[in-house]
Amino acid sequence: MAGHGEQAMAVKPVVIAAIMGQFGHPRGVAGRVAGWVMAHRRSNRQRNCWVVSLLQVQPTENVLEIGFGPGLAIAELSRRAGQQGHVYGIDHSDVMLRQATRRSAAAIVAGRVTLRRASVDQLPPALGGRFDAILAVNSLGLWPGPAERLRELRRRLRPGGRIAIASQPRCPGATASTSRTAARKIEALLQSAGYTKIRTQTLGLNPPVICVLAVNPDPACCRSPPASDLTS
Repeated sequence: MAGHGEQAMAVKPVVIAAIMGQFGHPRGVAGRVAGWVMAHRRSNRQRNCWVVSLLQVQPTENVLEIGFGPGLAIAELSRRAGQQGHVYGIDHSDVMLRQATRRSAAAIVAGRVTLRRASVDQLPPALGGRFDAILAVNSLGLWPGPAERLRELRRRLRPGGRIAIASQPRCPGATASTSRTAARKIEALLQSAGYTKIRTQTLGLNPPVICVLAVNPDPACCRSPPASDLTS
């Protein structure tokens, strides 16, 4: 009969696997543990704050996060948005909704943060109207039909509004090359969805975090001038 030590060694990989499997859609007890890990891992906090800083959110802006997880970026956004701005977020996990709600409880009570349980392919119609900025951190890979979702999100952005899509590959053996490949795929998706001014920033973690930023073009800027304006 195996001793207690051997039994513990056998159980540990099962527990770890159960928690790791929760990161995409946390549920139940294992999901709560996964949320705690996401909230307290230093690299996760650093990654979220960095992405928010790249968006350069102004005090009067309305911002939407897709897949807010335990709410690290939501809390940072609410600090930057000020009293006149508003931060919205959706996540398909009840567990993450509860954790993020606790983390930003004061801002929610003050009417500066609105969180909803929803998926990116079923955005609540009344959620915030049009946004000045949208972000998603390590959630694009979970979206059904990401190209179509990005087109839909562009329709929810104001002309000139910004989007930030961040990814830190978590597959075994991920390297800087893996991150560069992820960036190129995201750049191509954003370009096909009609975004402009696409650029990529990199945060030097292991593996590197990439954040692809783009803009919803203003139709007025792209419209051809009247023929009378083209003649001298």
